[in-house]
Amino acid sequence: MQSFRLSVVPAGLLLATSLFLTGCANTPKDITAGWTPERIYSEARDEANAGAWDKAIGLYEKLEGRAAGTSLAQQAQIDKAYAQYKTGDKIQATATLDRFIRLNPASPVLDYALYLKGLNNFSDNLGMFSFLTRQDLSERDQNAGKASYEAFKELTTRFPESKYAPDARQRMVYIVNALAAYEVHVARYYASRNAHVAAVNRAQQAIAEYPGVPALEEALAILMQSYDAMGMTGLRDDAKRVLEKNFPRSAYLSPEGAKKKASWWRLL
Repeated sequence: MQSFRLSVVPAGLLLATSLFLTGCANTPKDITAGWTPERIYSEARDEANAGAWDKAIGLYEKLEGRAAGTSLAQQAQIDKAYAQYKTGDKIQATATLDRFIRLNPASPVLDYALYLKGLNNFSDNLGMFSFLTRQDLSERDQNAGKASYEAFKELTTRFPESKYAPDARQRMVYIVNALAAYEVHVARYYASRNAHVAAVNRAQQAIAEYPGVPALEEALAILMQSYDAMGMTGLRDDAKRVLEKNFPRSAYLSPEGAKKKASWWRLL
């Protein structure tokens, strides 16, 4: 009778083979493998138009690698940044735009890249209410607002005739006014709690950083009232003189108007 002996396969080899086969089975098939760059871009655009931003981003990334160094790859990069912006991924959108701006300084769409960078960091509330709700968002939103302003400023300085420049200028005015209003908002908050040193610091910061904006009327009034509360009559009178010169009809200059304006601080 013929006997048979089973070969003993080392356990490590069995495990490695098993993992290899499993890995092969789970490797997703790249459906774009045979596609031309033009088709990848077309499919990415279709996904973007349908609002499938994540799918569009994946296709744009494939195209960046597949058509590196071409104008189509540049277009894919800027379109990817827009898709990231639409998903709310500000960090990745900013990184993509910074890379595009650095690598393509002569691009015909550089003005759009700067505009999109400004939009990406633009907020229409700039954290105005997060201070009151004790959320740790306000300072972050102020930094984003400043980054947005700088991008719009670079756009309007380098490309004053760009079709995006008029909107960028309007947003810059809004940002400056909002940032100043936020500083005054914080100063008011401190003043309402008799933290007059802190109130003075924030009011002075608004005056120093944002000259000429409407919120400075209240900033000067806060200075005047906080100095008065601390018994610093000389500084109070200085603040009052500046308020009279810049806002001669200010309601804060009359005792009745100042009292009425200040009373609602206590609601915060």
